Amino acid sequence: MDYEKLLERAKAQLPEESEGGGERFTVPKVRGHVQGVQTVINNWAEIAKMLDRKPEHLLKYVQRELATPGELIKQSAVFGSKLNAAKINEKIVQYADEFVFCKSCGKPETRLSKEAGAIIMTCQACGARNTVKSRI
Repeated sequence: MDYEKLLERAKAQLPEESEGGGERFTVPKVRGHVQGVQTVINNWAEIAKMLDRKPEHLLKYVQRELATPGELIKQSAVFGSKLNAAKINEKIVQYADEFVFCKSCGKPETRLSKEAGAIIMTCQACGARNTVKSRI
């Protein structure tokens, strides 16, 4: 077979492009309920896993941003006040922008480390190293 035929055969075997808008990573939405004066988020551990961050770190950020107490109980986060799911989702997206997505290439494959008291985000995709401005 000549090159052109091989190329056409390879193109025919490629999967169809999805209609998902081209973005392969989206921040998951919270699932939970209000229980008395508390808000329980059932999929907290799942969200933290998708972001590749510790649930405690994510909780600490959201607590600070929403000025509410909270704790982890098993796979859930329990906040000490009634909170709107849209507000929690907004804070999780802000967290991802600050602590997950690379400032250079925008990909979520990053690692956090502490160096000389500063938090450094290192991208596993492009190799960029950036200082995280926010403190938790």
